[in-house]
Amino acid sequence: MICGVDEAGRGPVVGDLVVAGVTFEDDLKLIELKVRDSKKITPNRREVLARTIKEISNCYEILVVSASDIDDMRNIMTLNDIEVNAFSKVISKLRPDVCYVDAADVNEVRFGNNILSRLKFKPNIISKHKADDIYPIVGAASILAKTTRDENVRKIEKILRKKLNLPLGSGYPADPITKNFIKTWVETFGKLPPHVRHSWKTAQKVMQESKIKKLDDF
Repeated sequence: MICGVDEAGRGPVVGDLVVAGVTFEDDLKLIELKVRDSKKITPNRREVLARTIKEISNCYEILVVSASDIDDMRNIMTLNDIEVNAFSKVISKLRPDVCYVDAADVNEVRFGNNILSRLKFKPNIISKHKADDIYPIVGAASILAKTTRDENVRKIEKILRKKLNLPLGSGYPADPITKNFIKTWVETFGKLPPHVRHSWKTAQKVMQESKIKKLDDF
């Protein structure tokens, strides 16, 4: 049994980190479907493929780590450690013989070894940068992770717009729509919105600028 594991949402200031794993006997069906890195597929195509992958896979597992949990864990571990922990939990549930993972660490071998050290069983782990573009089975996992995160961001936006009727954007720090939403929320309510990662520099900068602005008002 082979398995692919990947994540979506490592960098955003808003929303969850999602880690997905999927198992197949082989990757022939995925090759036929032209499964590849989720970032290189249109949103509509991703949604279609996600449903198909869930239907034809032997098994799949999706782990969602909330923004508040990420903040809590970053007090005692790095973001790479958080991913290692999440990847190992997903792999433990799926118990494959061979597992392909998209390495988050600059040292891809270290990333794979760190995952392996947390497992009670010992599959063959192949850890590569850009694995979602190299191995169709990791591409399949990336599609499940990406579509899950996108759905969760839409849900978050729907909830937050009940209090502040502005678009949330993608949730990434470089997104001007996301930055404007967070800034306006802080100006309006005096605190960061729910589902925002307080430990991210983008969020901290908005809060600092807000405090300076209040001092300037005196």
